[in-house]
Amino acid sequence: MIKKDPTSNLLFKVRGGEEDRNLERETPELYREVFPYSEVPRTVFDNRIIPAQPPRDFWITDTTFRDGQQARKPYTVEQMVKLFEMLGRLGGKNGVIRQSEFFLYSRRDREAVEKCRSLGLKYPEITGWIRANPQDFKLVKEMGLKETGILTSVSDYHIYLKLGKNRKKAMDDYLAVVKEALSEGVIPRCHFEDATRADVYGFCVPFALELMKLSQDAKKMVKIRICDTMGFGLPYPGTALPRAVDKWVRAMIDDGGVPGEWLEWHGHNDFHKVLVNATTAWLYGCASANGTLLGWGERTGNPPIEGLVMEYISLRGEANAADTRVITEIAEYFRQEVGDYISPNYPFVGEQFNVTQAGIHADGMIKNEEIYNIFDTGKLLNRPVDVLVNDKSGSAGIAYWLNKHLKLKGPRAVDKRHPGVAKLAKWVQREYEDGGRITAISHKEMYNMAAKFLPELFVSKFDRLKEHAHTMAAHLIESLVEKPELGTMDSKVMVPVLQEFLDENPFIQFVYVVDVNTGKKTTPNIAHIEDRALYEKAGMDFDYSDRPWFKNPVKTGKVFVSDFYTSRITNRLCITVSGPVRNKKEELVGVLGADLMFEHLVKYDEMVEKEKLGEEEETVKGEKES
Repeated sequence: MIKKDPTSNLLFKVRGGEEDRNLERETPELYREVFPYSEVPRTVFDNRIIPAQPPRDFWITDTTFRDGQQARKPYTVEQMVKLFEMLGRLGGKNGVIRQSEFFLYSRRDREAVEKCRSLGLKYPEITGWIRANPQDFKLVKEMGLKETGILTSVSDYHIYLKLGKNRKKAMDDYLAVVKEALSEGVIPRCHFEDATRADVYGFCVPFALELMKLSQDAKKMVKIRICDTMGFGLPYPGTALPRAVDKWVRAMIDDGGVPGEWLEWHGHNDFHKVLVNATTAWLYGCASANGTLLGWGERTGNPPIEGLVMEYISLRGEANAADTRVITEIAEYFRQEVGDYISPNYPFVGEQFNVTQAGIHADGMIKNEEIYNIFDTGKLLNRPVDVLVNDKSGSAGIAYWLNKHLKLKGPRAVDKRHPGVAKLAKWVQREYEDGGRITAISHKEMYNMAAKFLPELFVSKFDRLKEHAHTMAAHLIESLVEKPELGTMDSKVMVPVLQEFLDENPFIQFVYVVDVNTGKKTTPNIAHIEDRALYEKAGMDFDYSDRPWFKNPVKTGKVFVSDFYTSRITNRLCITVSGPVRNKKEELVGVLGADLMFEHLVKYDEMVEKEKLGEEEETVKGEKES
């Protein structure tokens, strides 16, 4: 019976009326006072406070490929293999993520198991999942798995209303499958489905005692997964069964005789308690907490693996227990390869989880990042803190954005009182006040407007294009001038090498070698076939010894990138990347030149800028969709 306490106005279980341990009872126990169905479930207390008793060791298990596929489109085999590999790296060499559970029913799932097993990872160990059906157990034997989950529903909602059995019949059937598993040398993991609506001492503890007898006889483990199927579990001290997480765990250990390392908690997020419930299970003796990547799971989902990893590190104080940087890799894989939408403010993986939009917060981060960042997200997640500009950002937020995205530090950093920042802030306000804007300012817009109001902070486009020329060609020229054929200064020997180089690098317009003594070309202009008639013989009689691209390699002995100039041959704007040519005696005998067209560099620049802004544009897109 449940009564409201007049002092606290909370609901309390009145002592008296023990659970019915008659396994052949005719009617189900549905706990209607706690679960009225037409109303919100009740939180009931019994005032029994038990101390936390965490196990000496605890860990995480994964069900991304089982429960995680029950509320989404199925993963491909390739996706499962890649995610499994990342789980291994995230959990580290000591197996913080100890096991990963797979369906076995489809050919695709069985193929994924084989390919994941072929990776040769120690952790996570691969386990299966079957119904409490002896025929299903054949799949486990065929796959050669050491452990499998077995669906053993324990609430009367399932036993009576779904399976149409009584408690004794259900228990007998479950035990038969467990015996089959043990006889084959497979570790059974009994999934106590719908545990937080079950009769803990009327059915679950007696069932656990029978399982421990089978374990003792077979001298093998029999594990139990406590499944909070509907998310009814409660983490609060002093709450009553069947919803109390702490009492559920202790009932299995203290009264059911189940070792804590054989217990696993599997929760759902129907009431927003999925992560704290899993942590509570750890604290009261359950060694294993089950979850999925990003919390994907049936209906509202399961404990997110990335959240469990953070809880593990926080509780154990073991900073190197897991490689938390892999969390960001996993999130990017879900976005880019799996094609999933992740809420921008989702903890640890959302694109804006460490992004602030409030100006007062940005002002604090300018002074010290720790003020408004949960930890060093740049170090632990490869996700430096960021700001997104909107009408609430103010001058402080804009100054922070400029310093971060333009990499302005020390004396180059801009202050929120900078005149250009004030102009930019006015433009932002006009966007919202006059234009009726409701979305954040994109990073691309911010770059464009910052270049307008604070041009001194930006490298000129010509300088940037020159940097691109160095990126595109300098290392190639360094390799090419080392080829012994060029040191011969014999045109017949050099031309095939130059032609092969040009064919492999189509962004170069043409390439040539100039004699260091005469300043004239010793090879024709090696051009692409469509340009050969125009450029092959052009400029052969010119003396290039006064050109910067010739003089600098002669003077420094290093590769040189020229400024833009108008080509004598094409009469078009171009840039030359050049390098010294040496013979076998390391004597300087020539200069190699490669001309890059202005148009090619502009196209490359546009591509680089687009890639640089691509991720940031996705952030704004995610905000609009949310």
